[in-house]
Amino acid sequence: MIQDIAPKTFHNEYENTEPKDDDIVLAFSDRNILVAADGFRFSCPTVGEICKNGPERSRLQYLFSIDNWRYFLYMSSEKLELEGYHYDSLSFLRKARPKSLSFAGETAYHLYVWYRDNKYCGRCGHLTEPHENMRALKCPECGNTIFPKIAPAIIAGITDGDKIVITRYAGREYKGMSLIAGFCEIGETAEDTIRREAMEEVGLKVKNIRYYKTQPWGFDQNLLIGYFCEVDGSREIKMDENELAVAEWMSRDEINEPMGPISMTAEMIEYFRVNGFEGK
Repeated sequence: MIQDIAPKTFHNEYENTEPKDDDIVLAFSDRNILVAADGFRFSCPTVGEICKNGPERSRLQYLFSIDNWRYFLYMSSEKLELEGYHYDSLSFLRKARPKSLSFAGETAYHLYVWYRDNKYCGRCGHLTEPHENMRALKCPECGNTIFPKIAPAIIAGITDGDKIVITRYAGREYKGMSLIAGFCEIGETAEDTIRREAMEEVGLKVKNIRYYKTQPWGFDQNLLIGYFCEVDGSREIKMDENELAVAEWMSRDEINEPMGPISMTAEMIEYFRVNGFEGK
C-alpha cells in the first residue's frame, strides 16, 4: 500500500524548525500537486529552488521527514509557479515513483487541507497561527487549539462463498473496482458502519465481520479500516444509484482487472482472489 515504504522510515514527530536549501517543498493548488515528471518518475522542488525565485522561507511549514529527507508545505494564498515544474492531479501519485515521495505527497495533502480550512478560528473567527510545540493551530484571541482532522471510514468486502461484491463509484474520478465503503457516523462502531453501509449501498445484511487492517489515506483525510464479512440471508443486490454506478457479485476467477498496489481496497480484492474469505 502507499504507506509501505520500508526500508525507509516515516517520522511524523512535529518540529519547530527552519528549512534548509536541500529540504523538499510540497505545494498544492486545489487537488493538484507541483511536480517535475518524466512519465511516472517525479520530483518536487527544494527550498533552495523556490527561495531564489521569490517566495520567502517564512511561507514554509515543517511537515515530517522520511529518513533524512525533510518535507515542508508551501503556505500561501498565492499559487507557486516555478520553471520546470507543473501542477498534476493528486491521482498521479497513485502510480508515481519513488513510492516514498508519493506517500509524502498524499500525506502532505492531508495537512494542506487542514491548514487551508482552519485559517480562521471556528470559535471566535480570529486568524489562527501554528502552535510552537505541537502539530496544532492556535487562536491567539480565545485560546482555541485545533488539531488535524482524521475521519475514520470502513472498507468492507462482502462475500458469499467464492464471490465478493464489487462496486464502481458514480460520478467520481476513480473508475476502478471498489468495495463497500463509508464514513463512520456519530455514535457508531466501525462494525455498525459496515452493517449500515451494506444496507444503504447494496441492500444486503452481513454477518461474521472480521478485521483485516488499516490504512492512512491522506487523499481524503481518512483512516481506512478494512473488514471482510459474509452476506446474511438474501444476496439480491439493491444498488444505491446515487452512490454507485455498478454493484455486482464477482467470483474469484472473474477478478482479472489490473489494480495498483497503492490502496487497501486493491489489496483486499487481491487477497480475496487468492485466498477467499476463509483465508482471513
